[in-house]
Amino acid sequence: MPAVSKGDGMRGLAVFISDIRNCKSKEAEIKRINKELANIRSKFKGDKALDGYSKKKYVCKLLFIFLLGHDIDFGHMEAVNLLSSNRYTEKQIGYLFISVLVNSNSELIRLINNAIKNDLASRNPTFMGLALHCIANVGSREMAEAFAGEVPKILVAGDTMDSVKQSAALCLLRLYRTSPDLVPMGDWTSRVVHLLNDQHLGVVTAATSLITTLAQKNPEEFKTSVSLAVSRLSRIVTSASTDLQDYTYYFVPAPWLSVKLLRLLQCYPPPDPAVRGRLTECLETILNKAQEPPKSKKVQHSNAKNAVLFEAISLIIHHDSEPNLLVRACNQLGQFLQHRETNLRYLALESMCTLASSEFSHEAVKTHIDTVINALKTERDVSVRQRAVDLLYAMCDRSNAQQIVAEMLSYLETADYSIREEIVLKVAILAEKYAVDYAWYVDTILNLIRIAGDYVSEEVWYRVIQIVINRDDVQGYAAKTVFEALQAPACHENLVKVGGYILGEFGNLIAGDPRSSPLVQFNLLHSKFHLCSVPTRALLLSTYIKFVNLFPEVKTTIQDVLRSDSQLKNADVELQQRAVEYLRLSTVASTDILATVLEEMPPFPERESSILAKLKKKKGPSTVTDLEDTKRERSVDVNGGPEPVPASTSAASTPSPSADLLGLGAAPAAPAGPPPSSGGGLLVDVFSDSASAVAPLAPGSEDNFARFVCKNNGVLFENQLLQIGLKSEFRQNLGRMFIFYGNKTSTQFLNFTPALICPDDLQSHLNLQTKPVDPTVDGGAQVQQVVNIECVSDFTEAPVLNIQFRYGGTFQNVSVQLPITLNKFFQPTEMSSQDFFQRWKQLSNPQQEVQNIFKAKHPMDTEITKAKIIGFGSALLEEVDPNPANFVGAGIIHTKTTQIGCLLRLEPNLQAQMYRLTLRTSKETVSQRLCELLSQQF
Repeated sequence: MPAVSKGDGMRGLAVFISDIRNCKSKEAEIKRINKELANIRSKFKGDKALDGYSKKKYVCKLLFIFLLGHDIDFGHMEAVNLLSSNRYTEKQIGYLFISVLVNSNSELIRLINNAIKNDLASRNPTFMGLALHCIANVGSREMAEAFAGEVPKILVAGDTMDSVKQSAALCLLRLYRTSPDLVPMGDWTSRVVHLLNDQHLGVVTAATSLITTLAQKNPEEFKTSVSLAVSRLSRIVTSASTDLQDYTYYFVPAPWLSVKLLRLLQCYPPPDPAVRGRLTECLETILNKAQEPPKSKKVQHSNAKNAVLFEAISLIIHHDSEPNLLVRACNQLGQFLQHRETNLRYLALESMCTLASSEFSHEAVKTHIDTVINALKTERDVSVRQRAVDLLYAMCDRSNAQQIVAEMLSYLETADYSIREEIVLKVAILAEKYAVDYAWYVDTILNLIRIAGDYVSEEVWYRVIQIVINRDDVQGYAAKTVFEALQAPACHENLVKVGGYILGEFGNLIAGDPRSSPLVQFNLLHSKFHLCSVPTRALLLSTYIKFVNLFPEVKTTIQDVLRSDSQLKNADVELQQRAVEYLRLSTVASTDILATVLEEMPPFPERESSILAKLKKKKGPSTVTDLEDTKRERSVDVNGGPEPVPASTSAASTPSPSADLLGLGAAPAAPAGPPPSSGGGLLVDVFSDSASAVAPLAPGSEDNFARFVCKNNGVLFENQLLQIGLKSEFRQNLGRMFIFYGNKTSTQFLNFTPALICPDDLQSHLNLQTKPVDPTVDGGAQVQQVVNIECVSDFTEAPVLNIQFRYGGTFQNVSVQLPITLNKFFQPTEMSSQDFFQRWKQLSNPQQEVQNIFKAKHPMDTEITKAKIIGFGSALLEEVDPNPANFVGAGIIHTKTTQIGCLLRLEPNLQAQMYRLTLRTSKETVSQRLCELLSQQF
């Protein structure tokens, strides 16, 4: 950049800035600014033509005033005139003003484009650099339309200077990210790849960033870059730090370029053998250098060295083809597990989670189990503890399942609220997947309910009942165990549900012991009755009528309970109707009829469809009868029996959450029996005859979507074939989501094709870029897909993830909502009480506020509420609200186009079990969407 001469000091600007800084009040500042604006306006309108220096000075003042937050409605033409100046400083100020103040709809855009074209054609490297920077800074679609064809020519031209090539590469990258459809692919694509061989490392670094982004969408166009990237990486890795002096950072040669090259290689599968050998040497050298003593004690040295190391390990994991490298990478990460630096421990745990899924390195990962368990117990940082849980889950197999499940249960008692639900799901999955002794499985799930009952979803206890009913050898043990568990003074309601169901079916197996006689069992269950919610009471009433059949000696006692006013005149119509019908049934029916109607639940048939059972539960049997008759889907037994089949219900005419789990009669009412397990049913293409059609959303998809509003990691979907896990991170308006597809079977998935589908009105608000996934997923394997996310403007819809594949010759089609919601782009903001309420009053227009008063759907726990508000993304402001029971939060929603300040206030009413949620933002649609999302969480 040319040196600025002394005459360009702009003393008038310095004096103006000094005056502004010396103002004692806001009023004085506004008065001084208005005076200056009047002066500038008169100068621009005066008869006397201004010289370039004066124009530059006044334009600079306008720019400064704009940056102070004041509107500027003149001076644009003078700024455009500065673009035609031959003086660097004047042209620079003109471009700066244009980049900041001129929008794409401006009437001056044609003049600006002409000035930029003149500078690009001037071959003056300084002017070309300014023009390219302006194009990239504005980055609008109009800029892309005007210059997307010009910039590639400048980039690959033989006479372009290195500094201009750098700017051109980064400018083209910006245009491609904002308007990929406007950047034409042509002859330049083959030539830009050869920039990886450029002598100037700055050009190589910029070109690598560009090629990586282009290769993610057009891998075939840029596959020749692999050998060139390996060659360049080899030269960097094998060079001494003195060879690349200008690009050596604390004794690490070109760390940024090394990382970018390693990321570029992750866009492609392992290269040809000749190139692969050289790449393997590079990766081995990086691993060897990591073992060498540090050349500097400064943190910058270790950061740079570790950045290259972790990216190399990511490439090793991505290729998953070199057993020696995978084991070495695992051992290297194992050393970081006990490092004093928290970030290194976090990254090591995260990378080892992926390594654990490789058949080559799984055993090596397992050797670190004690270290990981210790991290789970001693780590202070919750995010590191969460990664430790993820790693334990990933390294689990039959040899260590009982140890890992025991440790996770132990940790669950003190775990942070934000990760309890995820741990519960993982424990339940591992206990079922690796259960050899089903008594251990029953003990584990009951222990899980005892420790974290609030976080045990219905699918978990449904699954326990399903397995117990399908396995004769565990029924007596299950009855004995739940009976003992129910004797605790305080039992979680989920335990009462499990106990009621199992004792109703198999209580006779333990009735011979005087300590668990029929009357003792009944009294034990009935002692919990008044503490339970309506759905659980309905289940217990069904258990009581089962007892009438199992134990005639307690029939009179049960009839007295059913006959009581609290049942026959119950305010809840479901409970009242059950009590009336069950009492009548027990009075009128003969012993034989009772034995027939109330017989033990049969094993769940293997061919029952989970998707149909879910549809029945939501819409009633009549809506799916034809589907069931004409299109049957095959249900795969994962462990312990087939999917549950809904039993018919009592003659209740009102569908209720408490579906008749014990199966009476055949009236066309709400279905009963445990619904399908594992958070989602097996989805076969029963909705369309076309194999390419996108399936409707999986049952339970909306519930799973809601769970991810306040968290970023967990299992999004699971059936007997496929598990989809998510791990996400967001910063300002950008995000990255890792989607893990796990094949739970021993058979390959073929033609595996995940696709992201955005509704038309969402595409302009959200940019999503994905890497391709291997079309073949081996049995028991897991593949990863990365989604890069950019929030352009506020949105309400969510993209849909559609997965299609063939399993055993059968076409499978699954669709789930991807939990990308507006609150993910929150940046928490700390505020004092005075600032909060001052801002609160400023946002008092009716269209800026949205309020919702709603009934609490979950227990009103203060700590859980705090965790959810923090997980939602806003800062939780303590001691701000005059009422200490209220919760207030503040944050900023970051989009590419704007930033939207958000304030929230949650007022709980414990007595009425209700909340009032108030959201105030500067945009009505944002207030509405955030209120909808947050209301679902309580």
